[in-house]
Amino acid sequence: MSDIMNTAKAEAITTEPSHTTAHPTTETLTDKLGVNNPVLWLSGGFIALFVTLALYDQELLSSFVNAGFAWSVKYFGPYWQILLLLTFLIGLALAAGRTGHVKLGNLDKPEIDAFRWIAVMLCTLLAGGGVFWAAAEPIAHYVSVPPLYGEATTPWQKAINSLSQSFMHWGFLAWAITGCLTSIVLMHLHYDKGLPLKPRTLLYPLLGERALKGGIGATIDACCIIAVAAGTIGPIGFLGLQISYALNALFAIPDGFTTQLIIILFAIAIYTISALSGLNRGIQILSRWNIILAVGLMVYILLVGPTNFVINGYLQGVGTMLDNFIPMSTYRGDEGWLSWWTVFFWGWFLGYGPMMAIFISRISRGRTIRQLVMTHSVMAPLVTCFWFTIVGGTGVAFEIAAPGSVSQAFEGFNFPGALLAITQQLPFPLIVSILFLILTTIFIVTTGDSMTYTISVVISGETEPNAFIRTFWGVMMGLTALILISLGSGGVSALQSFIVITAVPVSLILLPSLWDAPKIAMKMAKEQGV
Repeated sequence: MSDIMNTAKAEAITTEPSHTTAHPTTETLTDKLGVNNPVLWLSGGFIALFVTLALYDQELLSSFVNAGFAWSVKYFGPYWQILLLLTFLIGLALAAGRTGHVKLGNLDKPEIDAFRWIAVMLCTLLAGGGVFWAAAEPIAHYVSVPPLYGEATTPWQKAINSLSQSFMHWGFLAWAITGCLTSIVLMHLHYDKGLPLKPRTLLYPLLGERALKGGIGATIDACCIIAVAAGTIGPIGFLGLQISYALNALFAIPDGFTTQLIIILFAIAIYTISALSGLNRGIQILSRWNIILAVGLMVYILLVGPTNFVINGYLQGVGTMLDNFIPMSTYRGDEGWLSWWTVFFWGWFLGYGPMMAIFISRISRGRTIRQLVMTHSVMAPLVTCFWFTIVGGTGVAFEIAAPGSVSQAFEGFNFPGALLAITQQLPFPLIVSILFLILTTIFIVTTGDSMTYTISVVISGETEPNAFIRTFWGVMMGLTALILISLGSGGVSALQSFIVITAVPVSLILLPSLWDAPKIAMKMAKEQGV
């Protein structure tokens, strides 16, 4: 296997455009860190300003963020809903037509085998949501019914509605916006045309050379780095808070900043080392073991948990989601509810969009458009929905059997409390709880290493960034999370809300892909004779 991976890595390096080759050995530390790149100062400076304001006056920061959050969801929420829906539908159309046979990345065969490709893809996007949100969101919608559905007549129908709403938030639309059409645009412009693998390249078809040079290009890249850094720092901070809570509940370890500090330092070390080892080693290895552990836990819960409920809930939940797909996608009846659920999620996933597209472009060389769209926008969401049924659906089943057994632990949006309330009702509760905590940690670590790598690619302009810049961004995001949680959970919560604000400029950067991706796909279909 190592020979295959080394060969793939060698091919990747030798087939990159000339501008992505490594700098000579005489480059200084300043060059290695990208200090001369204005994108570093724009993105790093903005994050530093955010942290400084949090340290100076957290209430002032929260007031700014809350005002920006309210403005963003009010004026951009409807646009985001349409953007995500069109992205998914256009992607399906490209996959279904003759353009589905188009090969991407200027390679005849895939660079990474199917299992590792899917594993990296799943682990990178799911992050902390793969465990804590999977446990908490279904029970949240069960306890407080989504407005589209209204009150159900039976607990079973109430459960199905809660699952289908969760599936909508973590399903087709969320996945599509993080690398469906944008990856098609980037892979063609980078691998076929030699343009840089950076967010600014997404606007090249619209703005031409202006998108690649000067202040416009730097601002585009910086906006996308700020968004994805915020989206990564937040889960790292919550990892410390949530694992600390769980360790206190399970082992009576003090739930304080010292415990949170140790947890986050451990996470920083792991994902930075993984990012340093490269795309073809640490990131793939962690993702592979994460998927193996997740599958093992799924099989275990399926066998010893409420098996019939999980299977029937998944099938009917997916059916209900499909039946209400357009109404849920375009629902505007309760803007207050939308701002803390659907639109909040859309803002979070949009923030990841351009940088995830860069990452997907790096791991998807040699894949066809059909393989990319169907795997990323259809298969991965269906797997995610099944995972949510295994974890959250089991919690809903326990809640129906013993009212209050999960919902009471979840009160006040206590995410780890909901997870532990579920695992404690399974056979061998301590072992299962520990495995879920390990799984959560690896999920967030794989996102940390992937985004550390991707940010480093954008800053350095290389597909194999040097160790200095990878270490800098990995440590910087972790230390930022530490500073914010030292202020209490409010610091990280402000950052979570800020993620939605960053989605405003990022969503405008993603918009041209709606028409650029079909144009590029049809052009490549003609060139490749398909």
